[in-house]
Amino acid sequence: MSNRNSEGLVALLLGAAIGVGLGILFAPDKGSETRKKIKDNLDDLKDDLKQKFQSVEEEAKEKFDQTKTDLKSSMDDLLSKSSYKAEEAITYLEQKLAELKQQNAKFQK
Repeated sequence: MSNRNSEGLVALLLGAAIGVGLGILFAPDKGSETRKKIKDNLDDLKDDLKQKFQSVEEEAKEKFDQTKTDLKSSMDDLLSKSSYKAEEAITYLEQKLAELKQQNAKFQK
């Protein structure tokens, strides 16, 4: 998780805790009503956190998939270049072999 996301998460949790605390202090309702409101606020906070984690998870999956695609593309390019270089080396060696055969034929005469 990035530093920015973790700071936002801490701020969210701190804000919720402060809000619940102030709500309890200034609540004109009965205890049962106050407890219900606290429970509802905590449920909302839980849902918010769940959505936040799902968002971070989706973002991480997208970045992983993009990195995987980039790596595959880089590997394909590298293999293509390597194959081309190997073909060049084989062609060069075949030419040298042909030259050596010609020189050998001259010496045989």
